[in-house]
Formats: sequence, structure tokens, C-alpha cells
Amino acid sequence: MTNICDDDQFAVDGAKIGDTLRIRLPNDFTVRNGTALATQDTAEKYTSLALQTQKGVDVAFSSAERALKLDDYSERVLLPMMNNLAGSVAADLMSGVEGGACNFVSLVDGSGNITNPTSQTVLQAQATLNDNSAPMSPGRKVVQDPWTEANLVNTLSGLFNPSQAISEQYRTGTMKNALGFDFFMDQTVVKHTTGSFTAGTVNGASQTGTTIAVNAITGTLAQGDIITFAGVFAVNRVTKQTTGKLRQFVLTAPAANGATSLSIYPALIPSNAGAAVQYQTVDVSPANSAAISLVNKPGEIYRKNFAYAPEAITLATADLVLPKGVHEAARRNYDGISLRMITDYVVATDQLATRLDIIYGYRYIRPEWLCVVADKI
Repeated sequence: MTNICDDDQFAVDGAKIGDTLRIRLPNDFTVRNGTALATQDTAEKYTSLALQTQKGVDVAFSSAERALKLDDYSERVLLPMMNNLAGSVAADLMSGVEGGACNFVSLVDGSGNITNPTSQTVLQAQATLNDNSAPMSPGRKVVQDPWTEANLVNTLSGLFNPSQAISEQYRTGTMKNALGFDFFMDQTVVKHTTGSFTAGTVNGASQTGTTIAVNAITGTLAQGDIITFAGVFAVNRVTKQTTGKLRQFVLTAPAANGATSLSIYPALIPSNAGAAVQYQTVDVSPANSAAISLVNKPGEIYRKNFAYAPEAITLATADLVLPKGVHEAARRNYDGISLRMITDYVVATDQLATRLDIIYGYRYIRPEWLCVVADKI
């Protein structure tokens, strides 16, 4: 689902790097016209990823139960332990979309309410990723709620698709590969509740960065809400030319009724008097008193499915220490994810206690390479 890093640097005695990885982000440059040399600095950017979350599942059985009553211990005990642990990690990872996805597409009805996505919605997500210069297919994915999957399978079943693909969708009831994406179902897709925001304006012209001064807003904005500023258009991240569509920004922190500043992503980085600049995100800064708008109705609840390039998100795990002098100890790495299991004897209760652990961290390192595909609830 994401870029996964199982970093063995964390486990090297005498050469530990602490609990934080530094991740280099892609460089960006402007293009010269003509023959005259116009050098520019390589302004490299970095982000960090901390491995600070440890989760585990623990069970205990008496020595008599372990010896006499538990058949197929791995299948009946260990497999459900791993499944529930993986589900908890997935829910944590998925929660990052709240404040970590700044693009949004939806299909709406005549009253402006979000409705079920169709092939058009998925293709709009594809176009959004292209405008943001996300790595091209193959490899792009859509993660969707089970109910969104049901809606899309039904919607796309009548399209002109290869008969084998249609047959597989019909046989399994799941989306496979279509419209430039691999589709995956996940029960932990976020159900987002939009704030009650109804009005707000920018306080001061020529603002840049990720904190924007505003006149006291009416209503609330939730972390993960997506907004636009009047007259501020997105640019293609390669050409720096306007896409003709308003730049969307995600709230990285909630804003209360009457708030006078908003925390947003991406940063407002306009052109310099019309000339392209490195890492440019918009054509111009919002004007003083420019209106702020939600991309959907206030108070609306929807499923926050998302399309993305895998390079947008990084999950890192580290090998936990295998202690000596215990009954059992094992560590396995699968697809870059490291899990450790330890069983030890508890003499006071005549039990064998088993613990399954993972230590990990994740980061939405390139949020512009994700696009929310909203679905009504």
C-alpha cells in the first residue's frame, strides 16, 4: 500500500541512529528561456519520520491448556493476533489522511450533496494526481471502503472492459484493476465529518506559508476539511502554469468558531511577480478579504476513500530485540514489516504468556500525491 522501510540501522549495536529517519523530498527547479546562464540554488527539502509507536497483542494460557487443549495454536491463536494487530496499525495509518490529503473529488447531486463515485470521479482523481506531478502508472492505487467498493463494482460492471476483468469482478465482488488504478478494500477508511463553517475571509494580502491570517470565521473547521481561497489557482508542479482550477488546501489542525488563523497544506507559494519559483503551488496569493470556501457542504459526513501514488506515504518498522532466556522468541519480516513474538513462562501462575509486538512510524510525506474520492454515507 505504501513505501515501506524496515530499517536495519535501528538494530545495529554501536551504530544506532535513534528513533527518527530523515527523508529527502524531491527537488524542484524553474526552467530558463534562452542561452544566458541563470543558475539557481538546489533548495533541498527534508521531512522526518519517527518510530515511536509500539503496539502489541498479548495472550496467556496455563501450561495444561497449552499442552492438552490447544490444537493448531498458530492458526487459532497467532493468526487472529496478527490480524488484529495489523488492523490496528492500518487504522492508525489511515487516520493520517485527516490533514494528510489535500486534493478532493466527488460527484454531487442536484442539491450539492456528495453522492456515490463513478468512473468519472475516479478519472478526475487520476487527473488531479497528474496535475500534481505524481509518479505515473503502473503503481497508482485506490483504497476504498467496503460500501464504496460495492457501489463502484456495480457502476463499472457495464463499462467496455476486458471480459476477463468483468468476470473476475463478478466472481469476487471486488474491484481489481481499472481506470489506471489497482483497487484495494479496507474497513478502516476514515468517515469524515465536515465542520460547521459557513463564512470566512482572508485578513491581509500577499500571504505565504502554511499559516494564514483570516478574519474571524463563522462556524468550525475540522482537521481534514478541504478549502479553497477565491482567485487562487493551482499550478502544474512541473510547468508552473495554472491548471485553471482553484488550489485545494487541507486543514492540518482544527479551527474553532471565531478563529483568526488557519493551518493548511500545501504551503501558499505563489509566483514572483508572475515568474515561476521553485516549489510553486499557486499562481498568486489570496487577496485581502478573499472568500474562503469549503469544497463540500458544512456538516456533511462522507467516506474518505483516496487515490494515491505509493511514494506519497512511507511506513517504517524496526527489528525489536530478541531477548535470551525465554521459552520462545522469533522475529519475521514480511514485505518490509517486522514483527516479533516472545513466549515466556510465568512461574507464579503456571502460565505461558505470549506477546506479539511491532514498532513503527509513518508519514504522509507528499500529501499532494493523494486525492480524496468522497462517497456519501
